[in-house]
Amino acid sequence: MIITLTPNPSVDRTVALSSRLERGSVLRAESVTSQSAGKGVNISRAAVAAGQRTIAVLPAEQDDPYVLELLRDGIDCRPEPPSGQVRVNLTITEPDGTTTKINTPGAEVGQDCLEGLAAALQHRAQQASWVVLAGSLPPGAPADWYATLVRSLRRTTAKVSVDTSGPPLVALASRLGDSAPDLMKPNGEELASITGDDPATAEADPAAAVKAATVLVERGVGSVLVTLGASGACLVTAEGAWHAAPPPITVVSTVGAGDSSLFGYLLGDLRGLSAAERLRLAVAYGSAASSLPGTTIPTPDHVNPELVKVHELSPTTE
Repeated sequence: MIITLTPNPSVDRTVALSSRLERGSVLRAESVTSQSAGKGVNISRAAVAAGQRTIAVLPAEQDDPYVLELLRDGIDCRPEPPSGQVRVNLTITEPDGTTTKINTPGAEVGQDCLEGLAAALQHRAQQASWVVLAGSLPPGAPADWYATLVRSLRRTTAKVSVDTSGPPLVALASRLGDSAPDLMKPNGEELASITGDDPATAEADPAAAVKAATVLVERGVGSVLVTLGASGACLVTAEGAWHAAPPPITVVSTVGAGDSSLFGYLLGDLRGLSAAERLRLAVAYGSAASSLPGTTIPTPDHVNPELVKVHELSPTTE
């Protein structure tokens, strides 16, 4: 089972434009969609579609429309008392697949809310194969909260994955060792922010991404899955390093692609696949998500791992 934590959930509202985005212009929208989302929730949504057991832990009122939508979609949702309303994020997509996101900060979080979420995770972790800590932290949460949670969850039988950015990612990287997760999933830019490498190079050059990710593995992280957009993804473990190139697709929206990639990796792990095959499935899921509109999370019918090419790379840091 996969337990996900989304401490700063969002309603994702997507506006699909019929033409290129022009600042200061009056534009026409082809469609407007809305979905209960957030990184952890997206992973739970993918798990349900793939027939995997999951529990989504998040702060919200039990009768909030956000929660009711998740329950309607078959997602086992365990809301904890929130500090405020669920935020709304706006995504604008253009016909060529260009995506612009406007994320709001969310409600200021209180200590009671953080303690409730931590207790909910700890209580259920013994039932899980994976616990996923995903997304931004709400205002008021300490930057090292994920690091603290990882240290606590390492005393359970569950593996722990973290997918975040900014100060929470930097804080986690500064506490690797007793707070090193089993899996980290940065993109190239996020990886560079904690290793000091050039962001553009890390995003475009798989060998550079592998070199940077190897540093994290040497500091105690079990595996590092680095998503690289159109360049695919890399995986680094203590046993080796691999790069996977995505199949040709028409990009519609990249929102949720990283979350889908992470789920593909977790699904491969649950199936007992090798590292290279877990990476293959991760890239297949991410590519499928990029070919779908808005925050649409792919189902297994959308995923074609046989089209993903994987090859081994040298993990050297020299």
